[in-house]
Amino acid sequence: PYFGSVVSESGGAYTWCENARSYRLTPWHNDPVGDPSGEALYLRDEDDGRCWSPTPLPAAGAGLYTTRHGFGYSVFEHTEDGLTTELTVFVALDAPLKLLLLKLKNGSGRARRLSLTALFELSLGEQRSSNMPFIVTEVEPGSGALLARNAYASEFARRVAFLDCSLEERSHSGDRRELLGRNGDPASPAFLHKARLSGRVGAALDPCLAMQAALSLEDGEEREVAFTFGSGMDLDDARTLIHRFRGTGAAHAALEGVWAYWKRTLGAVQVRTPDAAFDFLANGWLLYQVLAARIFGRSGFYQSGGAFGFRDQLQDAMALVHAEPAILREQIVRSSSRQFREGDVQHWWHPPQGRGVRTRISDDYLWLPYAVCRYVGALGDIGVLEERTSFLEGRPVRPDEESYYDLPLRSEESGTVYEHCVRAIEHGLRFGEHGLPLMGSGDWNDGMNLVGDHGKGESVWLAFFLHDVLVRFAALALTRPDPAFASHCTATAAKLRDALSAHGWDGAWYRRAYFDSGEPLGSAKNVDCQIDSLPQSWAALTGVGDPARTKEALRSLDARLVDRELGLVKLFDPPFDRSDAEPGYVKGYVPGVRENGGQYTHAAVWAAMAFAATGDAERAWELFGLINPVHPKNALAR
Repeated sequence: PYFGSVVSESGGAYTWCENARSYRLTPWHNDPVGDPSGEALYLRDEDDGRCWSPTPLPAAGAGLYTTRHGFGYSVFEHTEDGLTTELTVFVALDAPLKLLLLKLKNGSGRARRLSLTALFELSLGEQRSSNMPFIVTEVEPGSGALLARNAYASEFARRVAFLDCSLEERSHSGDRRELLGRNGDPASPAFLHKARLSGRVGAALDPCLAMQAALSLEDGEEREVAFTFGSGMDLDDARTLIHRFRGTGAAHAALEGVWAYWKRTLGAVQVRTPDAAFDFLANGWLLYQVLAARIFGRSGFYQSGGAFGFRDQLQDAMALVHAEPAILREQIVRSSSRQFREGDVQHWWHPPQGRGVRTRISDDYLWLPYAVCRYVGALGDIGVLEERTSFLEGRPVRPDEESYYDLPLRSEESGTVYEHCVRAIEHGLRFGEHGLPLMGSGDWNDGMNLVGDHGKGESVWLAFFLHDVLVRFAALALTRPDPAFASHCTATAAKLRDALSAHGWDGAWYRRAYFDSGEPLGSAKNVDCQIDSLPQSWAALTGVGDPARTKEALRSLDARLVDRELGLVKLFDPPFDRSDAEPGYVKGYVPGVRENGGQYTHAAVWAAMAFAATGDAERAWELFGLINPVHPKNALAR
């Protein structure tokens, strides 16, 4: 199962298993200012009682800290009163557990007696407050490790969390109140005044897993200690993991596995340019974020979702076509299994059972054939087209609702990935009075959920995207061979091209959409959202329409949406703020923030790609430089 942990520069963290929202092992706080955490590590000098953390939080020492984030690991370095610590935090590649490997070196000129205390507050579910009454802790007799389970955690009820340490001389507690005190402060915990932890475990406690280990260091001596925190599928699996990863040797082997995996994966494609900042991102960090944050974790420091998005994760996985094509293939097959018999899909769903949202959003399902064409075109793996998955069954979304949340049934009907793609395309061939695709309750910009809510509004951007899907899939259909569907795709694409020419152009750029009323959006006649970057970029990326219009559209994008003073590439301008237009919840954002006319970086990258597609390398390079967070001026602007 997926297992991960978010770690900040101050050491704040939370950890999850299988689903970053539904089964958090430790609490998520969503406070980027205070950076509180339910996980902590403390060092105490047993001779004078001084206590500090090897990380800047929660109990900072007097000296400076250095934090280094690498691919799959983070390192925290600190020296306090002659004692140097180096804490390496990482998650094992092939097991659901997190390791804290602490190296200590005594350079103080005297022998030191120390204790190390690891504290993990427990959620074992979505929210700590609602799950803590049901969490029970115990000691595993064979190893002395601590165990915890929540029998009321729905589909995670069998899972068993555990904490172990490589040192044998230790005490433990399952009572957070003992560690911190009533309303206690993690920066000054109550346990500091006790020689050992009480050993209290069981039910009806403020639950945590806490372990304290003792060690001595002679002057000049170095030692390593490993703490292991994880979650087994059941009690037997937890015991197996505890014994498999016991000791510092196992921790080092796991760390070397992490290094080897990321070196191989991120080294698959390497680029060299005159811009070191570009190379720094392209040769590692961009793909690392796609894999670690978007595919494996589906979580971040400021957003803990846990779900798979149909559109979102297919977009992300396409970036892996050269580095990790197997993951893209897996995501294609996984996504096909979230399609309803009618051809629409879950906008997002939560593993492992698949509870999610069914909507009337108009572009989600089209990303499946788009991703399939990209995958097969790059690798020639036509075998993926024969993979078979079941459809979903559920009630359709009613005309008076945008979506509903449910656990759909698994249909007895199944189809190959190719058949899933065909059904998605057929479901998308619904057009309005201008011959453009119906927008439904949103297209790529989910916040424009009211533009076509009554079933008449049309999307200009979606017309470009659908045209690209049709052209790509027609070529794929001919290889099946499926000439009838290929001809259908080609003929529909031609009609779309004509509709875009007749009704998409506004005079100096392409419009964004048409409201249910027939009024245009993204037009010079609008008060708000006169120009939107998406249709301008995709006119270039798809090559649809008059090349002269495309160049003029990109010139308008550059003039109206690129703010060189602030270092921004805006999604549209002006933001929704002055008119009576009701495009949807996008208008609820502060003007200039997020989708409401701010920089939505996904679209900003498409803009840079559009200039590159038309041969304007200089402008493409400039736009990427504007949004590159490595450049200090861009970091300051944000």
